[in-house]
Order: sequence, then C-alpha cells, then structure tokens
Amino acid sequence: MKMSLKSAITLLAVAAPSFAFATTWELDSSHSSAQFGVKHMMVSTVRGAFSNVKGTINLDDKDITKSTIETTIDATTINTNEPKRDEHLKSPDFFDVAKFPTITFKSTKVAKAGANKLKVTGDLTMHGVTKSVVLDVDGPSAEAKDPWGNLRRGATATTKIKRSDFGLTWNKALEAGGVAVGDEVTITLDLEATKKADAAAAPAAKETK
Repeated sequence: MKMSLKSAITLLAVAAPSFAFATTWELDSSHSSAQFGVKHMMVSTVRGAFSNVKGTINLDDKDITKSTIETTIDATTINTNEPKRDEHLKSPDFFDVAKFPTITFKSTKVAKAGANKLKVTGDLTMHGVTKSVVLDVDGPSAEAKDPWGNLRRGATATTKIKRSDFGLTWNKALEAGGVAVGDEVTITLDLEATKKADAAAAPAAKETK
C-alpha cells in the first residue's frame, strides 16, 4: 500500500513525541574522573584516578531504562601521586598501557533502583579482558545551564571488581602473611556531561577554565 506524502508527515508528527525525551550528552573530560581504591600491605587503602574520561550518554527521560552509556578511559593518565608507582602501574606488571591504552565501558541494561538511583549493567574491558559489571548510579541530576549557555547534567557511579578477573595478577607475598596489593578494587566514576544549547539560543562561548 502506497502512502501519500501528507499521510507520511502526519504519521511522523504523531510518532515524534515518543522520541522527544531522548537526548545525547557528551562527557566533559575536564569535569569527569574515574577513581579507584585498593588495599596496600593489607593495612591501608591507596587511591588513584584516571583524568581523561570520554564518552556519550543517550538519555531517555521518559523511560530511563532505555538510556545507554559508553565511556572510554585513558589508562595512560593514571595518577596515584607517586611517580614511581604510577610507572609500575603502567608497566606489563599491571595495566600494560603500551599494549592496552584504554579502558572502556558499554552499558547493556539500565534499571531503576530507587529515587534518582539506577543500576547500570555493562561490559567493562580492561587489560584486554571484558567482564560484565554493575554500576550503582546516583543521578542523573536535573539539567543546569552554565554561564556559557551549555546544558549540563551529572551522575556518580560506583562498583567493585576483582583485578585478577582482568588478568592484573601481579603481587608479592608478605613475611607476616598476606599480599602487597589487594585483589578487590573499588571504583568511583564522577561524571559531568554537556548538551549543546538549543539552536534558537545564542551561540555558547567556550569555557576557558
């Protein structure tokens, strides 16, 4: 059955509202980070971060479970505030950044977990190994417009993994028992994303800081 141009336009007009709530947001690397914590010598927690976090969030405010997120973390930016330790973490003993320069996450499922809380399941690829993990998410926040006309939203996600599951198995046994580096790693993602201002709005100036 052929459809006239008028009928096609009418159909699109009726269907349009179902797509109106889906928006695309780009992660702002200068205001996003991936942080981690791991036990050292069985007595304290060493913390570090990756500073170059990029990605895209397709957000459906009408049905949040239809939203998706993809992120890429630059493993070469690891920083634990100790240069020698950072070089060791970049080496083949740990992340082997020369061979595996990025860490990626791609969502496969989004579920509500309470007021403004989500559980986001996805594939985490690190050190050449992909495993399914679940992120506990606070957010996303409501839209806010910055002084440059950009719309911004934020969220915080946390999870725990075993580094050995990703082939990060380097360790040293301690004389008193135990090991130098714990296996469980706590991960926190602090994310801020931007969307271009409406076309009708004045062109947004770039932020200088």
